[in-house]
Amino acid sequence: MTEPVKVLVVDDSSFMRKAIKTMLEEDPSISVVGTARDGLEAVEKVEELNPDVVTLDIEMPRMNGLEALRVIMARHPLPVIVVSSLTEEGAKVTFEALDLGAVDYIPKHLDNLSVNILRIRRELVEKVKAVAGRRVTRRRHLTKPLPLERRRDRFVAQRTGIVVIGASTGGPKAVEEVLKALPPDFPSGIVVVQHMPRQFTGPYAERLASICSLKVKEATSGDTLKEGWAFIAPGGRQMRIRKKGPLETGFVIDNNPPDALYKPSVDITFLSVAESFPGRSIAIVLTGMGSDGLKGSREIKKRGGKVIAQDESTSIVYGMPKAVVDEGIADMVLPLEKIPGELVNLV
Repeated sequence: MTEPVKVLVVDDSSFMRKAIKTMLEEDPSISVVGTARDGLEAVEKVEELNPDVVTLDIEMPRMNGLEALRVIMARHPLPVIVVSSLTEEGAKVTFEALDLGAVDYIPKHLDNLSVNILRIRRELVEKVKAVAGRRVTRRRHLTKPLPLERRRDRFVAQRTGIVVIGASTGGPKAVEEVLKALPPDFPSGIVVVQHMPRQFTGPYAERLASICSLKVKEATSGDTLKEGWAFIAPGGRQMRIRKKGPLETGFVIDNNPPDALYKPSVDITFLSVAESFPGRSIAIVLTGMGSDGLKGSREIKKRGGKVIAQDESTSIVYGMPKAVVDEGIADMVLPLEKIPGELVNLV
């Protein structure tokens, strides 16, 4: 019998500690081996209990979550999932935690907490099980954009019109690594679909804009796809690519279908790309749970586009890219650090 996943729950709220513990232990494959009220206790209990995964609040007395995360990653690196408030400030702190080594985050619904906390149970359980046992290592970060080089090969039939990236768990840092390495004169527009709450995508786009040579913004319905720009699909809605004319492409952002599992959905955006850019698109499927992006990648491939999948060794969760690889759709399966260079060669 497989041993249950050992989890340490860290939160200064006794209600949150109890709620998270209860939600996790409803799954028989998870065992909450301890709880901690602040960062100091968290550091001590990581050493004492040797958990497989830590859920970590940020705003805590004595030692906050970011300070605790620094110590944990230095002394005893392991998968840490940040429990983050759904505010702009919460988003910024979450991205800082991802920089420090956290593998992912769970949004904490602060309005009507006793009701909304139950909504995160499925996501929390899935993420804990997905990242358990994942070896946490520091990746080599590309510090400057790659030079733009053109290469004629079997992948290049005509000029690329769009690059579209899909990601979920572990995606915020993976997307950052790809975009940071691209040159400011990248000769194609880029669209990023990252599973992320509505309150997070704006701050995420602002963060990327501050560290990338590309121009980056959260997409709106009035935007036009441009070379050297990366557009982030807004959270809580769907984004489709639509041709405005022979030389102009825009975005349609709405809530259709209202009952979609993912908002934004990688498949919905990818399918619109396949229709608008037959034979002239490159899809990149990065780390994430599930198979969102599979249908869209299949259609992009069917219409003559190219598909790149992140490999298992560099994925936080090898779900979305695995679905594409297993289907035989991927033209390339690459470690994360090699994706930007190959993309520069392809456009």
